[in-house]
Amino acid sequence: MKQIADKWAKFAILKAHSGVAKHIPDTRRYSREHLSAMLGKYSFIVAKPVVGTGGSGVVRISRGPSAGYRVQYGTSVRQAANLDTVERILAGIRGKRAYMLQQGIRLSTVQGKPLDYRVKLVKENGSWRIRAVVARIARPGLFVTNLCRGGTMVGGNRALRMTFPALARDKHATMVGVARSGTSLLEAKYPGIGALGFDFGIDKGGTVWILEVNTRPH
Repeated sequence: MKQIADKWAKFAILKAHSGVAKHIPDTRRYSREHLSAMLGKYSFIVAKPVVGTGGSGVVRISRGPSAGYRVQYGTSVRQAANLDTVERILAGIRGKRAYMLQQGIRLSTVQGKPLDYRVKLVKENGSWRIRAVVARIARPGLFVTNLCRGGTMVGGNRALRMTFPALARDKHATMVGVARSGTSLLEAKYPGIGALGFDFGIDKGGTVWILEVNTRPH
C-alpha cells in the first residue's frame, strides 16, 4: 500500500482545489522570515516536521502577554525574550529535519481540553469507504491530541454533540465531504494509496480546518 510521508507535498495538492483549500490553515515552510511574519500575524503558530507522525517534534509558539514568546514542546514550556531565542530552542528540537509552520487554530474544547477529529477512509473493492469518524481529546497540559501522547478517543458524533450541539450534523457532513474531495485529489496524484486519515480541527467559531493528512492512519 502506497504511503506519502511528506506533509508539504500533500497540502500542495489539496490547496489546488478551491473548495478544499479554504479549510487549510496558513501553512509555510520553516524560515526565519516566515516565523517572524506568522508570529506577527497570529496569536500563536505550530511548528511541525514535514515528515513525522504521532505528534513527535510538534511545537507551539505564542506571543507573550506583554513581550517575548512562549514555546511549548510536550509539557515543557520555555519563555523566549526574542526571535533569536525562539530559533535556538527550535534548532535544538528540529535537528536536521525539515519543518513547516502552521497558523494556530484555537480548537474547540471538552472540559477545557482541546480536541480534534480523524476521518479515516479505506479503499475496499475499488471504492473508498468511510471507516471511522472519531474525536481525540488531549490529555491535560498538552496541546497535541495523539493517542500515543495520552489522548483519549471518543466517537466523533458524540464529541460534536458535546461541542456544537445545534451544528453537529453539519460539521460531520463538512468533514466527510472535504475528506472525500481530498481523497480524490490525492489518489489522482498518488495512484495506489489505500487508506487515508484526515485530521480536522474545529475552532471555537465553528470553522473546520484540515490539520494533517496521513497515508498510514491508525
